[in-house]
Amino acid sequence: MSADDPHLHRESHDPDCDDQGRQSGYICMVAYTNQASKMSSARVHACPASRSIPINCIRIIYSYNEAPSTLEINGKSYATDSWTNIPSSVISAIPRRLHLQPFHPISLTRQLIESRFPSPVYVHHNNLSPVVTVGQNFDSLGFPADHPGRSRTDTYYINRETVLRTHTSAHQADTFSKDDSEGYTISADVYRRDAIDRSHYPIFHQMEGARMWDRRKAPGGNVAAAVWKDLKELPEHDVKVEDPNPTIHPERNPLQVDHHSVEEVEAIAAHLKRSLEGVVVEIFSKAKAEAKATAVAAGDTQVNVEEPLRVRWVEAYFPFTSPSWEMEVFWQGDWLELLGCGVVKQELPVNAGVPEKLGWAFGVGLERVAMLLYSIPDIRLFWSEDSRFLSQFSSSKPLGRFVPFSKYPACYKDVAFWLRSSSGSAGGGMRSNAQDFHENDMMEIVRGVGGDVVEDVKLVDEFVYPMTGRKSLCYRINYRSLERTLTNREANSLHNKVQAELVNKLGVELR
Repeated sequence: MSADDPHLHRESHDPDCDDQGRQSGYICMVAYTNQASKMSSARVHACPASRSIPINCIRIIYSYNEAPSTLEINGKSYATDSWTNIPSSVISAIPRRLHLQPFHPISLTRQLIESRFPSPVYVHHNNLSPVVTVGQNFDSLGFPADHPGRSRTDTYYINRETVLRTHTSAHQADTFSKDDSEGYTISADVYRRDAIDRSHYPIFHQMEGARMWDRRKAPGGNVAAAVWKDLKELPEHDVKVEDPNPTIHPERNPLQVDHHSVEEVEAIAAHLKRSLEGVVVEIFSKAKAEAKATAVAAGDTQVNVEEPLRVRWVEAYFPFTSPSWEMEVFWQGDWLELLGCGVVKQELPVNAGVPEKLGWAFGVGLERVAMLLYSIPDIRLFWSEDSRFLSQFSSSKPLGRFVPFSKYPACYKDVAFWLRSSSGSAGGGMRSNAQDFHENDMMEIVRGVGGDVVEDVKLVDEFVYPMTGRKSLCYRINYRSLERTLTNREANSLHNKVQAELVNKLGVELR
């Protein structure tokens, strides 16, 4: 914060005190009070050689960063309160909706997956509002009251009762309740406070899908027979599949004994796996064909594009399904986790008012699939509006390999600071909990200052000073633009702002 900061409100200062006071052993204390965060912090300057530190000056700067009383999102106004923690950079990105932009790689990936779930069995929901209630996002899915996902360190709150969805499952109960189709997919932008690196971004895109059967509509109430009948209508494939574990295991992958029979789960699991294997065949076969064409055109005979596609199923745990699995694909020499899935926990359709329905669900991150298919190395690229990026994708060439248009130099800057002795781990938005440090709070500050110019932030050192018990952290910030070379002056300017914001909002003491 500087003296010409437009947010400064009032300054109380002894005119006889200046920097000379520090050299003569006097103290000059600068206390910042940020009303938006309900916190204050202080910086103390004193001569190390001084034996006594009489207070000669107290300077108090009031900073008015009060959040607006309302936020407007997609043309609708929402009241704010002490829980509000959404930065303007996130709000401004909400209208982008990359999953619906023509020829964007996120949208192309969505369309490829949707093509394996045709109507009329499946209905595709792609225009659901990102603003949901806490009940939709957490309560309807059985999140415990103390679940970390509810924390303001993880979730963007519009107000105490309203959030930006953290997953597409926020719409699951409502979709089950509508009961207007046997299956569905939901594709949407989702929001989470997270780390800064090449694979994490506060906004990303998920697709989830489900296929349900109704006991009341199955002939004789025999759901298992109905599922096996539907399975026969799915296209077969010749992909090598590794699935060594039993469908049900009493400890690792339990049956929902109060709701499902073994026969029902065996049938539902078989239908689920065949359906998702078909997705892999669709997108990765096309990707292999494109890779082969690209290699031939480039005269590259070293690329192994003839390696057969392989899939394996791994037992997993997810809070909304049981039994559950992860699907892995062998791609370019590595086993890669692609998606998670399982038999829907029966509490979800019961709570949605459709207790007679049962079936399967899956969820997949569209950025993860797109980065694999297009060889896109940095998640920030999806948000680029540079024509050198966007012009590489089209419906006529849906799986063309991304060609980097440049590689600009990195600029590393370290920031080291002491945490307050009262710091905990609650964190959550730099307002009512500003005295507590959480790494996501720091990430939000860095993103707020540097935006997409910051490539990654890593903790490189931490220690506790034994004499005082205070903890020190050191983070390394990599400033690197995707579109041009940053000057050292530009990087220094951003870094200085980051340091000032850390002091102002988190109350840390720079080292």
